[in-house]
Amino acid sequence: MSNIKVPIAKPIIGEEEIENVVEVLKSGMIAQGPKVEEFEENFAEWVGAEYGIAVNSGTAALHVALLSCDIGQGDEVITSPFTFIASGNSILYTGARPVFADIDLKTYTIDPNSIEDLITENTKAILPVQLYGQSADMDKINEIAEKYGLAVIEDAAQAHGATCKGKPVGSMGDMACFSFYPTKNMTTSEGGIITTNDEDLADNAKMFRAHGASIRYHHSEIGYNFRMTDISAAIGLAQLDKIDEFNDKRIANAAYLNEGLKDVDGVITPYCAEGSKHVYHQYTIRVEKGDRDDWVDIINECGVGTGIHYPIPLYNQPVYRKLGIEGDCPKAELAADNVISLPVHPSLTKEDLDLVIEAVKKASNELD
Repeated sequence: MSNIKVPIAKPIIGEEEIENVVEVLKSGMIAQGPKVEEFEENFAEWVGAEYGIAVNSGTAALHVALLSCDIGQGDEVITSPFTFIASGNSILYTGARPVFADIDLKTYTIDPNSIEDLITENTKAILPVQLYGQSADMDKINEIAEKYGLAVIEDAAQAHGATCKGKPVGSMGDMACFSFYPTKNMTTSEGGIITTNDEDLADNAKMFRAHGASIRYHHSEIGYNFRMTDISAAIGLAQLDKIDEFNDKRIANAAYLNEGLKDVDGVITPYCAEGSKHVYHQYTIRVEKGDRDDWVDIINECGVGTGIHYPIPLYNQPVYRKLGIEGDCPKAELAADNVISLPVHPSLTKEDLDLVIEAVKKASNELD
């Protein structure tokens, strides 16, 4: 039987979400309809973008955004290997190839200084991953993209509400992609959304999510059925009303953990880049002594859930090796071997947070 008292994640669904879903079910309009349109408008406004295009997953959002930017066979897209596999797979879906740049060990996001040497005549885009709730250095990335004429597509699946030097994640690239999986900072059960300030790219995305049709039964491209339902959008509308409160609680929880863990031997607590807002989708420490798996075992034995995000750089995944995709990112490999995500979600009590701190201290004391 599980000993975990403090889970690593816990979706928060209230009466507002339930009432919204019941309203949609009673309306009879349960596929993509008025609630999706309302959610798209509200979410785009919240992140400071002109357009929102809702889809049925964060992975679909990435796939559609890449297609909308005319990424295809023979193209290359520079991204991070230290991420969930959807970031890389979405590039492969288009026929393009991911090229992996190393990360900044402070933020765990793509290091702009590692990008330029990877650019070739086949490079068409940069896909920075806004990991753990923090943005990459988008000013530097956009400078490189402008210099070489590249598209920038933010993988913002973990960064709802984050900012970079005052600019909201979701508004800084040509397009941005969010996920609403249940463990994210807000959820629609399953779902995703693309945001953009470019009307043509928005129109492209709407076409690709709906079987390649801009006009019903008139198909100009090979498209997909990636539409969001009004049921999911109804949940999203209620969650959008709460996301700022959720994020504030995550930030407060992270500050409490930082204070409690700041002097613990062998533990590096999360870093927040100056002038940026980190929304702590994950609170991820890096351990500098002992074996990471031993830390995890001890923390779990204390009743605290953990996650490893992510244990294998993408280019070392068996499927990528099979495809002959390679990478050389020593910082990403170091992080993959030594990171541990701890609970930070809004449902945590002070007692929960204290248990997390004590569990990490116990592991530190027992390991060399």
